[in-house]
Amino acid sequence: MEFDYTTTTTKIFDEAVLSVQDEIAKAGMRVLYIHDVQKTLAEKGFEREPFKIVEFCNAKFANEFLNKDIKIGLCLPCKINVYIKERQTFISGMRPIILPQFFPQADLGERPKEIDQIIQNIINNAK
Repeated sequence: MEFDYTTTTTKIFDEAVLSVQDEIAKAGMRVLYIHDVQKTLAEKGFEREPFKIVEFCNAKFANEFLNKDIKIGLCLPCKINVYIKERQTFISGMRPIILPQFFPQADLGERPKEIDQIIQNIINNAK
């Protein structure tokens, strides 16, 4: 089982970030914050190609998971990374289907699979 779902896009970096945000909204989720990793590291003297982390959430899903095991909060909110590596733009997200491996006592049911599919759809539609 893969930890991540990653694909490339022909969109330029900023277009890909906006497309991810749009697809998150279409999926009924809310963007909470966008971390500009390149900018943050540049402030400390480190160079990096463009890299943004888009944090997003669906309150219903988050509440369900937290009610099962509060430590699942360590994996919240969901994140999709958009970055450039070797002149190629990538869109990458963590796969929620791995959560039962980390939290075997929590009965998460089919919800991780459902959210995993939503995240893959967001990424595929954004590319």
